[in-house]
Amino acid sequence: MPQKNVIILGVGNLILKDEGVGVHVVKEMENRELPPGVEVIDGGTATMDLLSIIHESEKIIVIDALTSGGQPGTIYRCLPEELMDAPERPLSLHQVDLLDVLLMARQLGGHVSVVIIGVEPKEISCGMELTTEVKAAVPKVIKAIFKELKGMGYA
Repeated sequence: MPQKNVIILGVGNLILKDEGVGVHVVKEMENRELPPGVEVIDGGTATMDLLSIIHESEKIIVIDALTSGGQPGTIYRCLPEELMDAPERPLSLHQVDLLDVLLMARQLGGHVSVVIIGVEPKEISCGMELTTEVKAAVPKVIKAIFKELKGMGYA
């Protein structure tokens, strides 16, 4: 088994319903048995505070709401470069910060590999509960995370 520093990073705002999906997912992941070298982090909306964690990591799986025009609960897998190059970035506000932090980490000599698993939100308004569609996507997101880990050599 590889001995990598892998971070599963959930970002989002818990008080804005589906915007908090990344945090809801990592809270669920905290109850799962993970391979050695894999850590789950609740990044909330403070992406700039994550620079040192990102810089020291080898692989990061980011979980976040990603508005791209699909049906609520749709799951997307993309790389930061795909979002940076898109004419219209399908991002939340903290993801823009996250892309900047990833760029800074690389400029500081970090060699982190990043995959973003995004979930199409239905509603971003005051409230702490996920909508039905996004809540139903959470187990599928967790399955996608384990698929990513398996692809990195973790059974």
